[in-house]
Amino acid sequence: GFGAAPMTAPAERRWQGTARFGGLRVDKYLADVERVLSRSQLKARSARVFVNTRPQRLSYKLKAGDSIEVVWAEEPVHSFSAENIPLNILYEDENVFVINKAQGMVTHPANGNWTGTVANAVLGLEAARAQAKAQSAALAQPDHSELSASAAVARGGIVHRLDKDTSGVLIVARNAEAQAFLSDQFRSRQAHKLYVAVVQGTPPQLSGRIDNQLGRDRRDRKKFASVPSGGRRAVTDYKVVSRWAIDGIVRYSVVVLYPRTGRTHQLRVHMAELRCPIVGDPLYGKKDKILPDATLLLHAHKLKIRLPGHNEDSVFTAPLPQRFYNALKTIRASCLRVENRS
Repeated sequence: GFGAAPMTAPAERRWQGTARFGGLRVDKYLADVERVLSRSQLKARSARVFVNTRPQRLSYKLKAGDSIEVVWAEEPVHSFSAENIPLNILYEDENVFVINKAQGMVTHPANGNWTGTVANAVLGLEAARAQAKAQSAALAQPDHSELSASAAVARGGIVHRLDKDTSGVLIVARNAEAQAFLSDQFRSRQAHKLYVAVVQGTPPQLSGRIDNQLGRDRRDRKKFASVPSGGRRAVTDYKVVSRWAIDGIVRYSVVVLYPRTGRTHQLRVHMAELRCPIVGDPLYGKKDKILPDATLLLHAHKLKIRLPGHNEDSVFTAPLPQRFYNALKTIRASCLRVENRS
């Protein structure tokens, strides 16, 4: 059945090795060199580190030849159900689904959202595919072996996320090998994403790069903000493609965004900190006078990534949703187009 999902106690996992060189913090070494877990995962999973058998902090500086042991809690396993939820499929093969995620849909089950997510829908899709294959083979009973294999993929095959209110291209792995292959590209920044946003006002330059550290906002734990230290590096390139003004003041811009890292709320924070928040952003923006009912105008338009078994990158495109065209129609009726000149 559906509803709140039970949680099983997480098991402990362990990694042991020897530092190949010195000078790095142990958490950075484990994340960037050995790729055991990311630095945020080490904290989230209560990792305990032992260097030369003695317990040490994650900030401990390693020396070449140090013996390292790290013990962490495996992620708690939430059982979640397959659901028959329509998905806009852009592409599929035996290894992946590429979908155009609808605005308002959560990517993966978590507290408060155990049903109705992309992961639930993908499990339902796998079940439907297995059923169809069984019927086409004229079997008396469906063979659920393929579904079981897919269901066993960690985190339902999710390898990257879009915020609930962000729409657009999302790729999902259908087996463990594909999940590892795709995850490695996101981790090593070989996967490239392009977003389109409508923002209030305009950035200070027509194109540029935001490069800072993001961490939890100390005044509001639901939000993220740039921090002087202790955050994670966040890099976004942007380009203004069109602008509209009222009485000579630019009120709206369409901006193309290229995230070079994948931090939570990264694009929303970066635009807000340039003093041009994304229209319809309930967390980092303010209600718009001309578009008071607009929902978040942020869309993952393109994804460039190598698929398992392919020799070249593939590019997937999700067309702009109707809410963008509705907003731009309203903007054009109230504002004058401004030519982009440096």
